[in-house]
Amino acid sequence: MAKTNIFQVIGCMSGTSVDGVDLALLETDGKEHIVPLDFAGFDYTPEERTIIKAAFGIQDKNDPKVQAASQAVTDAHIRAIKEFGHPADLIGFHGQTIFHAPQDGITVQIGDAARLAAETGITVIHDFRSADVAAGGEGAPLLPLYHAARLQDKANPSAILNIGGVANVTWIHGTDILAFDTGPGNALIDDMMIGATGQPFDKDGVMAASGTVDHPRLNEWLDNLYFKAKPPKSLDRDAFSHCNISGLSVEDAITTLTAFTAYSIAASAEHFPRPAAHWYVTGGGRKNRTLMAHLSHILKTPMQNVEDLGWNGDAIEAEGFAYLAVRSSLGLPLSLPTTTGCAEPLSGGETALP
Repeated sequence: MAKTNIFQVIGCMSGTSVDGVDLALLETDGKEHIVPLDFAGFDYTPEERTIIKAAFGIQDKNDPKVQAASQAVTDAHIRAIKEFGHPADLIGFHGQTIFHAPQDGITVQIGDAARLAAETGITVIHDFRSADVAAGGEGAPLLPLYHAARLQDKANPSAILNIGGVANVTWIHGTDILAFDTGPGNALIDDMMIGATGQPFDKDGVMAASGTVDHPRLNEWLDNLYFKAKPPKSLDRDAFSHCNISGLSVEDAITTLTAFTAYSIAASAEHFPRPAAHWYVTGGGRKNRTLMAHLSHILKTPMQNVEDLGWNGDAIEAEGFAYLAVRSSLGLPLSLPTTTGCAEPLSGGETALP
């Protein structure tokens, strides 16, 4: 058992790229004490990936496709945690988001926490988003409190930018925090890449560097009212899947979609109370050199990877859900009015005992 309210926690994350399960071992009190201990990624099998993706966009948990996906997610997590091999006081189990429509009071994450607890013998904290959405919040992003706890230099306003399937940003200045989804991250690029080339993503942004931006389409996409809406705000992974790329070569499509991600992220800075003196980037998008170069050019500021802070950019999300698991078990807030739009600081999460 944990001693003096210091817990060793396994945090789990399965993102919208559906490449696998990320696990992080974190020592934390859910407040200021944070010591990352280990991290590993575990791939889904091709069959699991196909089954999980087939459930995207379905909100009925009784749908056979959703039930099959939930089993696949759970199987993969059990397999990964056993291979990870660390004892722990808690597991923070985010599950897999397949549908997110907070404006309708709906967010759906799948995965069987009870079976995960039974198979691992460890108490599982799960369902992190539902309480926030039920209280009128966006249910996302959920890691700003972890970002703020990790950030050491709070003398100047800083932005922690996470580029996953959807991109989100946490603006931090002292104790002030503002967070929201900025728009598309890697999802549109990844979907185009796998459909057109069979490759799961644009490695290093090579394809994006080879084409030409279609500016009329880019400007049309950027006219979306979402970008002008005041935060907090959040998005489903497929919120921009309507973007029309017909008639473009693969190279020009990837180049234009990458520019869309960059310009929509840059537009988020217009909502900051004060300009960010530093931008630190986490998530898979930080490895896309073309995207990072676009961002530096548009924002006229260097984009630093979170590794410059001594963080592991691949581990942040899994670590964050380990951190939130402890906060949930202690009844501490997971979200704030300035991060999800909830009326007051709000805790959340459910507990599954082994």
